[in-house]
Amino acid sequence: MKKRIVILGAGESGAGSAVLALKHGFNVFVSDKGTIKDQYREILDKNGIKWEQGDHTEKDILSADEVIKSPGIKEDAPIIVKLREKGIPVISEIEFAGRYTKAIKICVTGSNGKTTVTNLIYHILKKAGKKVAMTGNVGNSFAMAVAEGSYDYYVIELSSFQLDGMFDFRAEIAILMNITPDHLDRYDYKLQNYIDSKFRITQNQEKSDFFIYWADDPIIKTELAKKEYGGTMLPFSDTSSKNMTAYIEENELIIDYPHKTHLMTIHEFALKGRHNTYNSMAAAIAGKVLNIRKDIIRESLADF
Repeated sequence: MKKRIVILGAGESGAGSAVLALKHGFNVFVSDKGTIKDQYREILDKNGIKWEQGDHTEKDILSADEVIKSPGIKEDAPIIVKLREKGIPVISEIEFAGRYTKAIKICVTGSNGKTTVTNLIYHILKKAGKKVAMTGNVGNSFAMAVAEGSYDYYVIELSSFQLDGMFDFRAEIAILMNITPDHLDRYDYKLQNYIDSKFRITQNQEKSDFFIYWADDPIIKTELAKKEYGGTMLPFSDTSSKNMTAYIEENELIIDYPHKTHLMTIHEFALKGRHNTYNSMAAAIAGKVLNIRKDIIRESLADF
């Protein structure tokens, strides 16, 4: 008997999940309470995937072995409540697609800056001639990229909603830019719930993995003091150099990984402003961790 996967929401992540699930031999059904856009309907039809729109047919959904839900669907939606009551696992597209790739996943989250950092890292890896896809919250679905391509690297922008549906997924490189109160209506108006969601990016990390983060963020600081983390910690700061992997000294960006490198001056960055200094620092650390040559990282940050 083929395992039955139901996908709720037929947008970018839903269509990608459907194609990937079909490729791996699942019985696939897609249900969208709204109207499915033509481009996604075409993908489903081309692949012979059954779908419905305008409603959720409960008997078809509650017969699933596993459900992949769009990040836009809230936890308290009636169909999600019923699935939980039946004990049917509900996961995100990112969790599902992560099972089917051995590539290195560079995952970026934060209340601000995550799109810029995702784009910067993608730019560095492209310039270095790597087989890389940019996915997640920033455009193409991770699932579709896994279904279609033989990539060696995925740079994935992750929202808190995507992180909420991730359980066994492991980021080889996790990047947390900052945390400010956001989307609290989705988190029972409790800031800690939102913080916990963002920190899910570090779950399952092992010693061989890396956690890059902004060391001056007061919320991140408080959270890091609470427990040990699995990955190698790589903090960055523009106010202090003590124990930092990246810092600014006399307007120069220093990366202290794996050994001390004077990379470039902040005046050479293509992106100006303090927040973009942080974005450039995070991307540069990721580049060094991935053994990208210093001149390529420097060029990428200067011509982005």
